[in-house]
Amino acid sequence: MANRSYLYAADSMPNEAGIPQRIRCISEHNWDIPLAHKLLAGRGTTVVPSLIWNPLVGIAADYVGGAALLRDLLAAVGKGLEDDAEFAECVARTTAHLEKQQAKYFVLETGEIVSMSGDDPAASVRQLASADLPEAVAQAEAAIAGQNDEWLASVRADWQSHFASFYSDALYFSFPD
Repeated sequence: MANRSYLYAADSMPNEAGIPQRIRCISEHNWDIPLAHKLLAGRGTTVVPSLIWNPLVGIAADYVGGAALLRDLLAAVGKGLEDDAEFAECVARTTAHLEKQQAKYFVLETGEIVSMSGDDPAASVRQLASADLPEAVAQAEAAIAGQNDEWLASVRADWQSHFASFYSDALYFSFPD
């Protein structure tokens, strides 16, 4: 089994009382938390109970804000990839799926990824939510504003690892309606 980050959508946040009633599958990515997942979970970020595991390793965030940030960054990245049909298809597939699965919150499941380091998973998620995600958001915002060209060029050069995740209605961990 590959270690993956999982991204879901829900109309309420997971809490100690339980998980949301309707969970929509968004995306999964092998062996990493890609930039797209970080940006989607980058607005109104809070650590929440996991939908899947016992430790406190879930991250919830504002769906609309995260989706808008990703769309804006994809547009900025695309300005240097106008002739790349594969990138255009990735953007179209991603944005269509995000529109179809829209909810109030994103829920990023990081348990498999943070467990790979051997560190305390809950502490790793707190670090991710308080430092890593805000840093990714700041880099993206600066690039969108035309103030981070070097970072934008590096993202553009390796766009597949940042944006080409598996977007689907059914992920390895899916939830009944």
